[in-house]
Amino acid sequence: MATPGMEDYIEHIYLHLEDKGVARVSDVAESLDVLPSSVTKMVQRLDREGYVNYERYKGLELTEKGMKFGKKLLRRHELLEQFLRIIGVDEENIYVDVEGIEHHLSWNAIDRITDLVETLEKDKAFVEKLRELE
Repeated sequence: MATPGMEDYIEHIYLHLEDKGVARVSDVAESLDVLPSSVTKMVQRLDREGYVNYERYKGLELTEKGMKFGKKLLRRHELLEQFLRIIGVDEENIYVDVEGIEHHLSWNAIDRITDLVETLEKDKAFVEKLRELE
């Protein structure tokens, strides 16, 4: 099972691959604001765990398992952002709040939030009432 730190790395590698088609140690280090040596250590661990194919001096490649999990992690992040927007959290707080809570929720809780977001998106009147409470 992936730790919160592993999840962050997988998510950022996935984002780089989706956005640029390539993920390099230096890119991941910059986006996570860590040293390249920290990325290398984590990528070696992710390689042992079957999430990443790592060869020194080459771009990072997610395995099928890594791609599937990266997609799931990105969806969780986007869902939580969407949820916080719906309930009226100030935009400048959303990213930090999501980063603070995303690793502390079970996948069951994420499934229930997904159901709630889908329901709220269908009930615009309720969302407006909720926003009037601010």
